[in-house]
Amino acid sequence: MNERIRNVMGKDDETYFEVATHAPGPVGALPLTPEMLLHAPSGDLFGWSQNVGMGWQPERLKGREVLLLGTQGGIRNEDGTPAALGYHTGHWEIGLLMKAAAEEITKAGHIPFAGYVSDPCDGRSQGTSGMFDSLPYRNDAAIVMRRLIRSLPTRAAVVGVATCDKGLPAMMLALAGMKRLPGVIVPGGVTLPPTQGEDAGKIQTIGARYANGELSLEEAADLGCRACATPGGGCQFLGTAGTAQVVAEALGLTVPHAALAPSGQPVWTEMARQSARAAMALAASGMTMNELLTDASIRNAMVVHAAFGGSTNLLLHIPAIAAAAGLAVPDVADWAAVNRAVPRLVSVLPNGPIPHPTVRAFLAGGVPEVMLHLRKLGVLDEAVMTASGVTLGETLDWWETSERRQRMRAYLADREGIDPDTVIYSPERARAAGLAPTVTFPTGNIAPEGAVIKSTAIDPSVLDEAGVFRHVGRVKVFTAERAAIRAIKTGGIAAGDILALVGRGPSGTGMEETYQLTSALKHLSYGKQVSLLTDARFSGVSTGACIGHIGPEALAGGPIGRLRDGDWIDIRIDTRKLTGSIHMVGCGESPETPDAGSAILAARTPHPGLAEDPDLPDDTRLWAALQAVSGGTWKGCVYDTDRIIQTLEAGMRALASETGEAAAISVETKGPGA
Repeated sequence: MNERIRNVMGKDDETYFEVATHAPGPVGALPLTPEMLLHAPSGDLFGWSQNVGMGWQPERLKGREVLLLGTQGGIRNEDGTPAALGYHTGHWEIGLLMKAAAEEITKAGHIPFAGYVSDPCDGRSQGTSGMFDSLPYRNDAAIVMRRLIRSLPTRAAVVGVATCDKGLPAMMLALAGMKRLPGVIVPGGVTLPPTQGEDAGKIQTIGARYANGELSLEEAADLGCRACATPGGGCQFLGTAGTAQVVAEALGLTVPHAALAPSGQPVWTEMARQSARAAMALAASGMTMNELLTDASIRNAMVVHAAFGGSTNLLLHIPAIAAAAGLAVPDVADWAAVNRAVPRLVSVLPNGPIPHPTVRAFLAGGVPEVMLHLRKLGVLDEAVMTASGVTLGETLDWWETSERRQRMRAYLADREGIDPDTVIYSPERARAAGLAPTVTFPTGNIAPEGAVIKSTAIDPSVLDEAGVFRHVGRVKVFTAERAAIRAIKTGGIAAGDILALVGRGPSGTGMEETYQLTSALKHLSYGKQVSLLTDARFSGVSTGACIGHIGPEALAGGPIGRLRDGDWIDIRIDTRKLTGSIHMVGCGESPETPDAGSAILAARTPHPGLAEDPDLPDDTRLWAALQAVSGGTWKGCVYDTDRIIQTLEAGMRALASETGEAAAISVETKGPGA
C-alpha cells in the first residue's frame, strides 16, 4: 500500500466495521392536531421530526422558537482550552453567552435554536491582503444572517450574539432588516488588560517601535505575550468593537448596561439571560424591530457615539443600519451637527485624557450613565422604545436609582481606587478637563465630497491657543500601505511630513483599515508632527492628525489621486468649532493658494502608481461596484437594491442599443418584507 495513504488512513479498528443500518428512533409522539395536518406547511411538520431527532422531547415542542444567532469562532474544550483556535478573542467565548440564553429560553418552556456566522479579526489582518475582505464581509455576513433567520420560518424572535469590528455591525444590519420580527442584541463584551503591560491597541505597534529603536526585542516579546490578558471579549480600548457595543445599546437593541461587560464573568453571562427574557417578552407582546429602530433611535446612537468619542468606523455602520431598517440615512451635515451639539464625556483608551480600559467605563455606569448626562442636556429622545419593552426614559429612571448603578460605581472607587467621575464625566467636568468634541469633517480641493478626522485625538501640544491644528508641508505619496509602513520603519517619514496613502478606498482595496500606520504615528515620539491623508479608513483607535474617508476616492476620479511627491498641503482643523479644510496649495518652492492648487490638480493625470490592488479578490471587486452604485462611503457602503437593479437595467438597455438588439428587461424590484 502507498505509504502516504497509509499514514492518512491510519490503522483499521474492528469497531469500524460494526455499522448500524437502522435505529428505533425517539420515544413518544409529536403533539400534532388535525388542524395542523390539514393546513400547516410540510416544513413545519418535518421541522418537529427534526427537533425530536436532535433529542428534543416531543411534549416540549409547543413553546415559542427563539433563534440564537452568533458569531462564535473556534472550538473550545469543556475546560475552556482550545481544540481549535478562533480568529480572535472577541468570538472565542460567544458560545457561553448563547448557552446561557438557551438555558433561560428552555427554562421558560420555549425552544432555542442556534446558528453561527463567524467573523474575521481586523487586528489579525492589518497590513495583509486579508484586510481586503474586512468591510465587504460586513455586508455579506448580514445577508447570510438574514437568510438564516428567514430559513427558520417558525422563529418567534431572534437573539443576536456578537462582538468585534465586523461581526457586531453585521448582526445589527441583519436584525435591522428583519423589520417585522422581535430582536435583541447581546454584545460579546471586552477582554481585560494585563495587570502590567500594554493594551491590544498599543501592542500592535511593536514592529514600528522596534524599528525606530524605541523598544527592544525582549520587551516586544514580553509585552506581546500578555496583551490579551483574558481569553474572550473585544479589545480593551474604545475601538470599533467597543464602539459598536455602545451603539447597539444606544439604539435600544440591548438590555440596559449591556455594552462593554467583562467577558466570561457572571455579570456578562447574566446579561445573556436578561436578553433572552427580553426577547421572549417582545415576542409575547408583538413588539418588532420597526418599533425599536426609528429615526429618533438612530439620532440617539449618533449622540451617544459623540459623547463616547467613538470609532470613526461607525460613520460607515450607523448609516448602513439606518438603510437596512428603511430609515433616513444620516449624512455629513447630520454628523457635523451632532458633534457640535454633544460634548465628549468619556475618558478611555486610546484618546483619554486618562487612559482607562473599557471595563472601567462599564463599572462607571456605561451607556446608561452617559445617557443620564445627555438627558440633562436635552439631546436625547426619551420616547423611543427599547429591547426591554419600555421607553428609554423609563430605562434611565430605573438606572438612576438602581442598586446596580450604585454598587458598580462604588466597586470601581473602593476596590480599584478609580473615581467613576474621571471615567464618565459630567459636561461641566469634561469641559474643565479639556475633553474636546470627537469628530470633524474637513473638505477642500483634495476632498470635495468630504473627509473625517477624529479631532479629539490630535495631540494637544500641536494645537494653538484657540484649539486649531495647522500643518503646511510637502506630501509624500504612497499607493500601497506596505510601502508607507516601510517608510515609517526605515526613516522615510520624518517630523513635519504629510503622508498621503491613495487608491486604498473601496475600489482599490475594499476600503482597507490602515491601523498599522495610525497606531505607529500615535506611539512613535515624532508621530504627532506627521499628518496622514487617505481614501481608506482607520481603526477605531485612529489617532493624531489622520484624515480618512476622503471622497471621492482616488480610483473614482477623486483629486487625492492626482497628488505627487513634493506638493504643498495646507491642513487646518478647528477642534473646538469642528470645522476644517484640506487643500493642495501648489508644487513650487513655496505654498500658494487653494485656487492655484485646484488648477494644478485639474490639469494633471492620475498618479502613475494608482491602480486596483493586484491581490483584490473578485468578491471584493463586485462589492465595491455594488456599493459605489448605491452611494458609496458616505451612504455606509451598503447595497441599494432598487438603485443597483435600475443601473443594471440601464446598462443592459445601453448594451442592447449598441448591438441593435431589442432590450426586453423586466426585473421585479420589490419583494415581500421580512
